Amino acid sequence: MNRAKTPQVGVIEALAAVLPAEALLTEPESMRPYECDGLSALRGTPLCVALPETAEAVAAVLAICHRHGVAVVPRGAGTGLSGGARPSTGAVLLSLARLRDMDAIDFANVCIRVGPGVRNLAISQKTRPHGLYYAPDPSSQIACSIGGNLAENSGGVHCLKYGLTTHNVLAAEVLDARGERLEIGSLAPDSPGYNLLSLIIGSEGLLGVVTSCQLRLLPVPEETVLLLAAFGDVGRAADAVSAIIAAGILPAGLEMMDRLAIAAAEDFVHVGYPREAAAILLCELDGDAQEIAADQARVETILREHGVEDLRLARDEATRLALWKGRKAAFPAVGRLAPDYYCMDGTIPRVRLAEVLAQIAELSRKFGLPVANVFHAGDGNLHPLILYDANVERQQQQAEQLGAEILELCVRVGGTITGEHGVGVEKLDSMCVQFTPEELAQLHRIKAAFDPEGRLNPGKAVPTLHRCAELGAMHVHAGSLPFPELERF
Repeated sequence: MNRAKTPQVGVIEALAAVLPAEALLTEPESMRPYECDGLSALRGTPLCVALPETAEAVAAVLAICHRHGVAVVPRGAGTGLSGGARPSTGAVLLSLARLRDMDAIDFANVCIRVGPGVRNLAISQKTRPHGLYYAPDPSSQIACSIGGNLAENSGGVHCLKYGLTTHNVLAAEVLDARGERLEIGSLAPDSPGYNLLSLIIGSEGLLGVVTSCQLRLLPVPEETVLLLAAFGDVGRAADAVSAIIAAGILPAGLEMMDRLAIAAAEDFVHVGYPREAAAILLCELDGDAQEIAADQARVETILREHGVEDLRLARDEATRLALWKGRKAAFPAVGRLAPDYYCMDGTIPRVRLAEVLAQIAELSRKFGLPVANVFHAGDGNLHPLILYDANVERQQQQAEQLGAEILELCVRVGGTITGEHGVGVEKLDSMCVQFTPEELAQLHRIKAAFDPEGRLNPGKAVPTLHRCAELGAMHVHAGSLPFPELERF
């Protein structure tokens, strides 16, 4: 008797008919590198891994999965930190890493078209000889892909002045869940209709799959200087951040690290960070020489008014890059302090920075777990790194609970549960704290408009209302939400 093929068997056979043998992985050993993203505590096994090399092949994969009713999990370089690319059981993992085309620079429109598999840093490496670069620079830029940057709306140390990914993408080609092609955005200053580009960017693969995008390029600044300011008190450093912005100065980057992060970074890269400091600020200024001189004088005055104990200036490129190397290597450096660490990502109003850091220190003592703080101080995007040992009973659960309380703290002071790492699966429960049932229902309606059958990256980013009800996490009292004056999604 002939038995009907299951959708899973049927989809693998159909994919094998359109993809080269090396572009379809089905054996457990070959799929193991794809079982998680940068959040390695959360793992899964996909039905198979598809590695198409062209947009047409991506469309074919999506069409086949749609026809067989099989879910698809898009993946970039796998450097994400929220589990957004974790495979779902029975789903096809769609890797976009091989779509690495980069067109010639469009000098007339000062942009460049790239495929989603292109590494972030590779764009500036190609364009810098022409006096241009791509501004968003996540710490993982040496490895992370542009497709993943769009999915998470990544930022970086220079996002304070030059914006997040969403501010630096002009247009994109997107495939929907059925494999049908959409062109969104425009090289013109505006495009007709709704701003769907901003909706796609940061949607974590739930609404569509990007197969190419036009990126804005910027001229390399005429001059750049970097100030390193060391403080004996974290609160004073945090207050200095607010004072610099309040003075009307917009640094290219304004980063902060606390003592634990400073020591870890210095042990790792040996760039001369002051170990005795409670906190350091890295403040980069760029522009023409006259502008920098004026801003530098004002920043130095503000830093002295807030009790800076050690102030250094890096004018030459080698010294400046060395100091930034310490900040960008902070995440792997902290990994040397404990067997495991949990990287959080929340955003707060920067005027509450000193207060929130003090409360994070209290939470660290409460749970008995060290926390190293590394963050984009200028825009209030925090990255507390919670140190723990997964081999010690319950420590991982304690780290997760500490992280959840930090995110609740961010919401309580008027912030959000993520700045650039996305929700993925890591912050699903925290979404129940951030949003009301009505707001979450609207997010589900947007998802349904793009993907009616819910095939793209299911179970990520937006929790079900049932999940939130089970958690009892809908903090809505008398029909009102804390901080109603703040804009929500």
